Amino acid sequence: TPATVVNDAPLFFDAGVTGGQPWEPKNYDGNFDGPMNLRTGLKKSKNMISIRILQSIGAKYAQEWITRFGFEAEKHPAYLTMALGAGSVTPMQMVTGYSVFANGGYGVNPYLITKVSDQRGNVLLDTKPPVLDESVRRIDARNAFVMDSLLQEITRSGTAAKAQAMLKRPDLFGKTGTTNDSIDTWFVGFQPTLVAAVWMGYDTPKKLGDKETGGGLSLPIWINFMEYALKDVPITQYQAPEGVVNLNGEWYYEEYAQGAGISSIGVQAPEASAEQPASGASQPGGAIQVLPPTDERKRILDLFKN
Repeated sequence: TPATVVNDAPLFFDAGVTGGQPWEPKNYDGNFDGPMNLRTGLKKSKNMISIRILQSIGAKYAQEWITRFGFEAEKHPAYLTMALGAGSVTPMQMVTGYSVFANGGYGVNPYLITKVSDQRGNVLLDTKPPVLDESVRRIDARNAFVMDSLLQEITRSGTAAKAQAMLKRPDLFGKTGTTNDSIDTWFVGFQPTLVAAVWMGYDTPKKLGDKETGGGLSLPIWINFMEYALKDVPITQYQAPEGVVNLNGEWYYEEYAQGAGISSIGVQAPEASAEQPASGASQPGGAIQVLPPTDERKRILDLFKN
């Protein structure tokens, strides 16, 4: 649930877990803030939170789940690096994926041409928006609603807070994204009637600049576009579907309220000896791997220096 406490603490993974080199991921700012709820971790874009959640559900399960949003499983290998966007996507795919949240859990295939008419004004093609029914449902309405509340928090008080502040409307939802070394920056967001994605980068990948971020580069472009696109569009708020409840300002599935859901992830790591193997990332509910002793970590990393 959004109230689940996840530990924002250091992690280390060997090559068997990552599918490549040993990996010691960091947060963008280099700081670790300890246990925090999922809502706070997402709005602060905490990488350790995302990694721990992916490890707890299993990377293979996540790889299969993202196909519901139009992503290609083969372009997102089932390793923990998925949590930080290591796969390959296009802006169109991101818009298609986020439209599932915007449409209350329904999937809509994108179309580029809405209307064609000849020189006399005769309409040759008029594409109607698809009917949203259960045949195109991708995720449960409750899932979409709770995710919307999390994405709305990001535009209200998180890494994309400029969105609501500058556009002066609360019905905005989205997420910033920044790849390693500021090679790419993203912002994908929506208002209930419109989804838009902004990607910034070079055809031949190179740094955009020191400390550039999705919130600093891509978000202002999105805001500028939405300022015109949403002009005269009334504010729209999603109605809570059946089966969700609000307790003390937080949304829960009804069956997970009153402490029935998962209370924490990675807060109390199990004791492990140097002989114990790392827990498999593909096992749902598996234990979170903590940093090994310094000498062991150095030994693993040294293998890749030769």
